[in-house]
Amino acid sequence: MKLYVISDTHGKIQKALNVYSRLHSIDLILHLGDIRGDAQKIAESTGKTVICVAGNNDEPRPKDDFHVLETEYGNILLVHGHKQNVKHSFVNLLYRTCELNCKAVLFGHTHIPVFTESNGIYLLNPGSLTFPFDGTLGSYAIVNTAKGEFSASIVYYQDVF
Repeated sequence: MKLYVISDTHGKIQKALNVYSRLHSIDLILHLGDIRGDAQKIAESTGKTVICVAGNNDEPRPKDDFHVLETEYGNILLVHGHKQNVKHSFVNLLYRTCELNCKAVLFGHTHIPVFTESNGIYLLNPGSLTFPFDGTLGSYAIVNTAKGEFSASIVYYQDVF
């Protein structure tokens, strides 16, 4: 399965749509919060299914603001990250991932891309295409899953356009 992963669009989806127009064979788009309405607009514009979780700037705030995506690789947890305090540590994020029996977690909130592994669990934050906090023009991620395989890459907007 090939996944296009974005986060923290905050009402501005044009870069996300620009990127999508250059991608091939995407099975699913994942939006990791801040602003849920953007996910619906992206789905309407692309004709693709978009799975979205609520972020700290989304109202009303649902009680369960996560999604467990079943893939051939195994379960992947989708969260925004604000409730797991990801700006300070990944400990709560890892705990929640294990608690839900997931093999990877995709999150946003920090606007800074990260792809790492800890104790056999993959952690991925695509950063933000809209308001990046890392001095770039923005970023997103591409995730590929297969039976027994998980691979991901952070892609920077300036490298594509």
